[in-house]
Amino acid sequence: MALYRDEAIVLRTQKLGEADRIITLLTRTNGRVRAVAKGVRRTTSRFGSRLEPFTHVDLQLAEGRSLDVVTQADTLAPYAAEVGSDYEKYTAGTVMLETAERLVAEDKEPALQQFLLLVGALRALAAADRPPGQVLDSFLLRSLSVAGYAPTFESCARCGRPGPHRSFNPAAGGMLCSGCRLPGSASPAPETVELLGALLAGDWTLVETSAPRHRKEANGLVAAYLAWHVERRLKSLSHVDR
Repeated sequence: MALYRDEAIVLRTQKLGEADRIITLLTRTNGRVRAVAKGVRRTTSRFGSRLEPFTHVDLQLAEGRSLDVVTQADTLAPYAAEVGSDYEKYTAGTVMLETAERLVAEDKEPALQQFLLLVGALRALAAADRPPGQVLDSFLLRSLSVAGYAPTFESCARCGRPGPHRSFNPAAGGMLCSGCRLPGSASPAPETVELLGALLAGDWTLVETSAPRHRKEANGLVAAYLAWHVERRLKSLSHVDR
């Protein structure tokens, strides 16, 4: 079998047989990859602990017919230790992993931007310099944008009329002017709309000075936007305090 190397974030693991696992990875070069890690559930495994969700690893894999096979794994960053020790970080991180897996639709299709976004978000979670909820919201908006679902917070999503506007509709793609407003649209505070734009742009100076009530409102709008564009609610999102 042909061998190749790649670096990856472990997204998910599933038991296989008595001692193996199927590992779902988001890799730098090859996009989403599903591979078998043989014997990793045995206590004598050489790299079982390196193939846990959140871990940033350097891998050697052998190409297989349906699933590749992990032949070597070296830890680059043990984000699992930092993220897993805090409930708020852990729940935010699991949403990131599930979102990344959902938005990269095809196996072995390059997804470098999604990979870099995920690495950066996990690094920020582990560093604990910023609130997990806002790190998550920023990641979700950026990840959706990379996947082709970029929201608009400044101009009208339907007619392009310059804002500011007062209506937000996930199905329409963001803010709507009074002429394009759809039934059921939300009416967020102007400060919340400004915060959403800052989360998308990575303007952490504005994010960190925002009021708690505007952060809470932004949380709900980001969750609604995500749910609409991934077509069904993420299981992990139900565990996040929003």
